[in-house]
Amino acid sequence: MSKRTQIRRLPKKAVNDREIMNQILDTGFVAHVAIVDDKQPYALPVGFARDGDRLLLHGSAASRLFKKLADGKPCCATITIMDGLVMSRSVFESSMHYRCVMVLGEAVELHGDEKMAAFDLIVKAFMPGRELEVRKSTKKELKATTLVALSLDEASVKVSNLDPGDLPEDMDSPLWAGVIPIQHTFGTPRDAADLKPGIPVPGYIAEWTHGRT
Repeated sequence: MSKRTQIRRLPKKAVNDREIMNQILDTGFVAHVAIVDDKQPYALPVGFARDGDRLLLHGSAASRLFKKLADGKPCCATITIMDGLVMSRSVFESSMHYRCVMVLGEAVELHGDEKMAAFDLIVKAFMPGRELEVRKSTKKELKATTLVALSLDEASVKVSNLDPGDLPEDMDSPLWAGVIPIQHTFGTPRDAADLKPGIPVPGYIAEWTHGRT
């Protein structure tokens, strides 16, 4: 954590545990990555994977976002996992359970073998087991895709997991209060419309049904 990533609003929710940060990053699928272009901020969703002490981000080489990232322009990546709805006795005290990581820095573009290894890691993070059998990217596909790494050296973690914090004057309300958990799970696999007959769902996908927590 740096001065820029110090949590000032509700600092009691700040978490200074690297393992918890890693767990959040290993649970999430999408980072909202923000850059500034000609004084206009833009924030876009990007699939990501954690590789040790850095985030791997990939996208179209033609996109404004990835051109800026590849050029090393300052950026901000935010990953949020929503875990529940906090149903308090007032609108003001109602809130959410969440785990959030914010990362600041300048990304570095990856090339050659390092880029290929990063692609494999992203596939493994999103679809474990798939990296062993899926077709690898062609030179044309690799050229059309930019892959960058963003260091986790400057990051902050915020976790909200408390029960409703109602005011004393609301405690006698007959209204129900509590927390409604949100679960993230994978559904039943659905065959592609053009799938050839007799091709079964890969066995490794059965291990995904519990989702990621």
